[in-house]
Amino acid sequence: MAEEEETTTRPEFPITRVKKIMKVDKDINKINSEALHLVTYSTELFLRFLADKSSLVAAEKRRKTVTLDHLRIAVKRHQPTRDFLLDSLPLPSSQPVRVTKTASEKKPPPAGTRRIDAFFSKGKAKVDSP
Repeated sequence: MAEEEETTTRPEFPITRVKKIMKVDKDINKINSEALHLVTYSTELFLRFLADKSSLVAAEKRRKTVTLDHLRIAVKRHQPTRDFLLDSLPLPSSQPVRVTKTASEKKPPPAGTRRIDAFFSKGKAKVDSP
C-alpha cells in the first residue's frame, strides 16, 4: 500500500506580520499558533476570491488590468462581502477627484483611533495624537 504523505504548505503572508496586526486589537492578549495559521490562510483565500471575482469583471469589460471599479463591482455582486467591505472601499473613479488638504487643514481623527500606516512603517514612526 502506498503511504499518504502529509504535506504542509507555508502561507503566502508572513505569519509574524499577521500576528502583529491581530495584536493591534487590545482585546487579544495571546494568539494560538493554530488560530494564527487559520487567520492567515483565511485571509489568503479571501484575497484570492476577491482577485478572481475582480478579474472576471475586468474580463467582462474587456480590460486587461483590474481597477478599483472592477473590485467594487465584484464586491457588490457578492452579498456577504458587500455587507462588510463596500463601505470601506474608496469612492469610484467617476466621482471628481478632490484635492488633498495640507496637514494643518485636516480634521483630527476621532478619539481612540490611530493611523494604520504608522504601524507598518519601519523604525520609529510618529503617531498622530488627537
